[in-house]
Amino acid sequence: MLHVPILRGGKSYRSIDRVKLVDVRTRKPVAEVSQANRGLIARDLQDAAGRRRILASHRAADLVSLCARAAVLFAEESLPLDDGAEQTPAGYIGALSATTGMPETLCRANAAKIRFVLARMEEVLSGWTRGLDLGVLDAGWGTEGGRRVSYLSQADALGAVLPNNSPGVHSLWIPAFALKVPLVLRPGRQEPWTPLRIARALMAAGAPAEAFSFYPSDHAGAVEILLRCGRSMLFGDGATLRAWQDDPRVQLHGPGWSKVILGDDAAPRWRQFLEVMAGSIADNGGRSCLNASSVWTPSAGREIARGLAEHLAAIDGRPLSDPEARLAAFSDPAQARRTSEHIDRLLETPGAEDVSATVRGPQRLVEVDGCTFLRPTVIWCEDAAHPLVSCEFLFPYAAVVELPTNEVTARIGSTLVATALTDDPVFQRDLLECPSIDRLNLGPVPTSRVSWDQPHEGNLFDHLYRQRAIQIEGAA
Repeated sequence: MLHVPILRGGKSYRSIDRVKLVDVRTRKPVAEVSQANRGLIARDLQDAAGRRRILASHRAADLVSLCARAAVLFAEESLPLDDGAEQTPAGYIGALSATTGMPETLCRANAAKIRFVLARMEEVLSGWTRGLDLGVLDAGWGTEGGRRVSYLSQADALGAVLPNNSPGVHSLWIPAFALKVPLVLRPGRQEPWTPLRIARALMAAGAPAEAFSFYPSDHAGAVEILLRCGRSMLFGDGATLRAWQDDPRVQLHGPGWSKVILGDDAAPRWRQFLEVMAGSIADNGGRSCLNASSVWTPSAGREIARGLAEHLAAIDGRPLSDPEARLAAFSDPAQARRTSEHIDRLLETPGAEDVSATVRGPQRLVEVDGCTFLRPTVIWCEDAAHPLVSCEFLFPYAAVVELPTNEVTARIGSTLVATALTDDPVFQRDLLECPSIDRLNLGPVPTSRVSWDQPHEGNLFDHLYRQRAIQIEGAA
């Protein structure tokens, strides 16, 4: 059986305490994962400052070049899994699919996103730092726009408490390495494969091993990382994030409640935007916070809901190895049943209709090849206050609601990504000034499409560094 180790400053470590990962199809074991207890993590992090000094001794430009080499290794080469055991690219995709329920096609697509970010690290950092010469981080100060600047690191390590929902999300923490901040990674229970493979690729490319710690652990281990790392990223649901929402050291990544919004000029032409709306809902199996969970329109709401339901009905459960598979299985079948039952209970609240059920039949939960799937679901809601409008799930789901455009910005609530389909300059201005929207796409851009040179749900550079005043008398 495969073994997934702990990494303690880049060195593999086998723990007596291990958990088994099982194949979602057969429930048979795939791997054992060593578990790091809270005391081990606390002990290791006492040396965080020393490990940062090792990474900081490398030029930022060299770390960026190293990322480009790691991109090829991550995608194309066999890499160590444990001491004496290697994992091929195909083995990685197979294991990832088996334990998360994500089809192999989507696993490969997400791996391509990670490769892209590693290969284009200079471009990514230029966007996040607003074009800062990274040599400023090497020297401690430099010039920017003709004036002296200095940036001070806020942490000896970036902690990352990671999710299971989509491998592509791991591209969000990788840039910390190129910014000279070591990584302390706590993987999701079903998805240790991607963060470990990224770390192995960077080390194989020449990165100092001390920059990488990898701690599969329980909740207590995750809390230890959040408490001890000067800066962290936390991925989870609303309940998980709530305890940390007032802690500025922790950057939160939770439900996105992303939306497609049609203006008065676009609603009558909704059919020409059907692909954009459907892709926003269903890309990546609907598993991302970038996926739209609602569509807001001033008119034609029922027609839009029907059109989306008919379009998405073509997506159904398939074997995970099927090259046409676009829907991810639930690793826990009970969670799929609970989710479907929750939707049905909310449908009992007057003012909502499961339009998908009228198109593809009432069966939302299906079992295929040993896997449990929830089929795409489009709900028509008569009012924006209906509870199904504010729901978000780990499968392609969206509520469609009608609302006058002059009420939209006051009622949409927290929105990670909004795709605005309108050429009305007044409505565009309202959306540009709406504080509830984190990322705004003006025009037919799916909410799921990422521009990697722009920050996603907070700027990691601003999270890791703060600018400070500097005066240097006599300096050239």
